[in-house]
Amino acid sequence: MLNKILFSVLFLHSICSLGQGKVINKVVAQVGDNVILLSDLEVQKLQVSSEGNEMNFPKECAILEQLLIEELLLNQAILDSLVVTDQSVDAEMENRLRIIESKMGSRQKLEEFYGKSTTEIKNEFRIQIKNKMLAQEMEQKLTRDLTVTPKEVATFYASIPKDSIPFINMKLGFQQIVNYPEITKSDKKRAYDALVDIRNEIINKGKSFETMARIHSMDPGSGPLGGKIEASKGMMVPQFESTVFALKVNEVSEIVETMYGYHIIKLISRKGDDYVCLHILIMPEFSPEAINLSAMKMDSCYAMLKENKITWDDAVLRFSNDELTKQNRGVITNPITGEPTWDMEDLNEVDQQIYVLTDAMEKGDVSRPSLYVDIYERKQGVRIVRLMDRYEQHVANLNDDYALIKRAAENDKRQKTITNWVNAKISNAYIRIDDDYRNCEFNSKWINTNN
Repeated sequence: MLNKILFSVLFLHSICSLGQGKVINKVVAQVGDNVILLSDLEVQKLQVSSEGNEMNFPKECAILEQLLIEELLLNQAILDSLVVTDQSVDAEMENRLRIIESKMGSRQKLEEFYGKSTTEIKNEFRIQIKNKMLAQEMEQKLTRDLTVTPKEVATFYASIPKDSIPFINMKLGFQQIVNYPEITKSDKKRAYDALVDIRNEIINKGKSFETMARIHSMDPGSGPLGGKIEASKGMMVPQFESTVFALKVNEVSEIVETMYGYHIIKLISRKGDDYVCLHILIMPEFSPEAINLSAMKMDSCYAMLKENKITWDDAVLRFSNDELTKQNRGVITNPITGEPTWDMEDLNEVDQQIYVLTDAMEKGDVSRPSLYVDIYERKQGVRIVRLMDRYEQHVANLNDDYALIKRAAENDKRQKTITNWVNAKISNAYIRIDDDYRNCEFNSKWINTNN
């Protein structure tokens, strides 16, 4: 319920102004000792409007009710001594900072806009973030053990008006067998030696770190920027980060190995947990012989599948070395939804190649081996794809879309549980609502319980 309206535009101070620069910010509601300010309501309204939703008084009332529920949950979380760790708060804060930073262009622009360092911004808003996380933790505590039976799912589906049953776009399910060429010790040594030469050019011959990064770095994100990275503690892998915090300003590190390859790092600046550095990444690359060997293995696998000499499940176990799918019959999980099915929008965002491979396939068909690049780890391999399922466009039904309808039934039960809990709690809570909002039609009886 709380998750419907997230406080994602965290650092935008919205307030109401009247007259010649006169700023007015008042209390619009109170739950126990906690108050909801007009500025709190304005921030949430702005977020809803930014999502393309028209703002009106009923919607404003709905937003205010969400804030009231949040304060009630926070009060209960404190009474129940729920705990949100500082590490969790910092991680959530960093995640929100990244979102705003991406909209502004850089962390430096974010700091210039607010006239504060990132550390100061975090300190200012840490309590607000922690309170919201406590309220969410309380909501999860109330609904964590909720389940729905098949009968409840069917009853929920039957209760949906026929003209409101959602229309499901075509969905596809895929499996894969991937063989990545082996990176040998000589491949790693070749990458390491290349970076030794680059570092020597910078340290002993005075070459520009930025120029060498643009020419040689294999990091597609920072390479074109001269290797520049702006980050905070916790954003990078441990080996990289520990090196950054051990460096002095303008010092160039020794070679550092991470899961991505070999790096050299130059520290530009550091303020508390925030830093700016340059880095050059050289990734070990397999030899042409290694990719040919993978291709030969997959050709053999394909021939055995087509001749029915091996089942798909056995082929996955025998030929695949993809850690994400090998133990799951090769099923490719949609990272956006967590489901084993994909719609076209998700496919276009994550794996455009796979639709081209399978467009003309029937369910159960397999593709010929083809080159494949894992976009997450930037690894090249050879893969075979199997069309596991194809669901044509249709009106949602219990046979084809049970998992989807079950989630909707669970959400409905969760919302009713929270509503019942709120109704039981507000009768014993001190609640005051400003006269400007006493005409709101709330779902719960907030007005009737005012003192």
